[in-house]
Amino acid sequence: MMKKVWKPEPELREALFSAVPEILGSQREDGRFGTEPWICRDQQVMLALAAAWSLKDSPYQGDEKVLRAIVRGGDALIDDQDEEGKWIFRKKDHSTWGQIYMPWTYSRWIRTYQIVQKAMEKEDQERWEEGLLLGLEGISKTCLDRIHNIPTHHAMTLFCAGQVFKREDWKKQAQEFMGRVVDKQSPYGWWTENIGPVVAYNYVYSDAFGVYYKMSGDVRVLAALERASRFHANYTYPDGSSVETVDERNPYKEGVHLGNPGFSCTAAGRGYLAQQHRLFLEAGGTFDEDYAANMLLYAGEGPIEETAAGQEKHTYRMGEDALIVSRRPWFLSLSAYACPIHENRFRQDRQNFVSVFHNQTGLIVGGGNAKLQPLWSTFTVGDTSLMKHTPGDEDPEFGPFKGLLHVPERAKPGKHTEQPELSLYYGEDVGTVKLVPEDEQKLRLVYGAVQKSGLPVEGHVTLLPRLGKTLRSSSGDSVELDEAAVEWAGSEGGWIEHAGWRLSLPEGAQLVWPALPHNPYRKAGDSTVEEARLVVVLPFSGGVAQYELVLEVV
Repeated sequence: MMKKVWKPEPELREALFSAVPEILGSQREDGRFGTEPWICRDQQVMLALAAAWSLKDSPYQGDEKVLRAIVRGGDALIDDQDEEGKWIFRKKDHSTWGQIYMPWTYSRWIRTYQIVQKAMEKEDQERWEEGLLLGLEGISKTCLDRIHNIPTHHAMTLFCAGQVFKREDWKKQAQEFMGRVVDKQSPYGWWTENIGPVVAYNYVYSDAFGVYYKMSGDVRVLAALERASRFHANYTYPDGSSVETVDERNPYKEGVHLGNPGFSCTAAGRGYLAQQHRLFLEAGGTFDEDYAANMLLYAGEGPIEETAAGQEKHTYRMGEDALIVSRRPWFLSLSAYACPIHENRFRQDRQNFVSVFHNQTGLIVGGGNAKLQPLWSTFTVGDTSLMKHTPGDEDPEFGPFKGLLHVPERAKPGKHTEQPELSLYYGEDVGTVKLVPEDEQKLRLVYGAVQKSGLPVEGHVTLLPRLGKTLRSSSGDSVELDEAAVEWAGSEGGWIEHAGWRLSLPEGAQLVWPALPHNPYRKAGDSTVEEARLVVVLPFSGGVAQYELVLEVV
């Protein structure tokens, strides 16, 4: 039987070539691409143009108009550099975050130069080289001082620059740094910034390693790419979205998470790419020009290995820290990563430990971590009103807050995989969650608490909302989910129904909408209703030690 093989799909070429006219049309007289406000990252389309200009069978191969647009695009970056070669980090929301050697921009600029250098006029080469060397010297001297996703991308950039400018010192510096990054990888295939995986940013490491490997042939990174590919193959839902439960940086984001050239280096990674690209194209997706260019320039091809999501039955443990249980159509994720609250705005509180996905509806329970939102915590001990985000506060106090525990001191998964269970320890109090699939359409969630502190204890079932869809209750209430607040008390029990599922509400439970997170990527931390969660609050008081909720896909 022939093995399945992955190689870059024709749709990648189609997406790249069809994007060229729009890119060219967006360029202004001063060489800047994109829309206002202009940001340095707008110029990254240079690499897509360079790919279209250089690839065989491209309708734009050797096109002089495309080459001139590339040169003018680089000139715009030169015009905007400061005396150190940095640009202002401006976002499209007009916020600014200081001066930076923007890693994604420098990596695309130097790779573009590597492709078109010999076709450029001598004076254009000289001008580009002066601008590139200004920034690259700064990157070499100041940016490879810690193991992190951005310095790893810088190291790939520096290796490319070493090839272009025949700087063996830069190539050696990059190679040594990449070796240190390999050594820092978890045996389970991820890199951390504090405790546990950073799922979304793990892709940045894989991307940098993949492009670096294509350029260098450095076999040391292959084992790291293999481990990273297996991690993502396990921590991807059947609809192609990334499992958020173990992520210490980013909450859940719906949609197919595409890969990068690093995944093309191993069978496990190519299996991931085959799955993700198929799901993306089936959903009507069109590859963007940057992704298409990177894959066409740097991705390999070869046999594939099936992912966890592609199997009928699959179990995966990351030691005692996390568990995936896939029993189609259910996909369950439990995290036992617990750590103290961190003052860094980007390192989220590890507070939400359970996710439930169904093939028919997508993610139902879970959604990941945040800051300054106790209702996202699987359990809280104390007064939840003590912690909240103040609108407009750019430098908030993230806790801990006396009188409230919203992150556990430790967590421990159970041994059984058919009914996965998790225990969470908050001082003297213990919260437990058990997931019991009954059949293909029904699952029981059992929340329990052992209370010794005398403080109020709450469980929270965080539910993924579908804006614009109706939320109904057994009492006859019905609303179309939007920005309007909803608070329903299930004093007599009943159920709620939304987006293809129904969840029983035990007596005493309460439904709250919207539970908004702190958004670290906005200076003032403000979030929109699209980022909120629908939360069922379970108060453990008056002798109540356990709640049992039935989740049905209807």
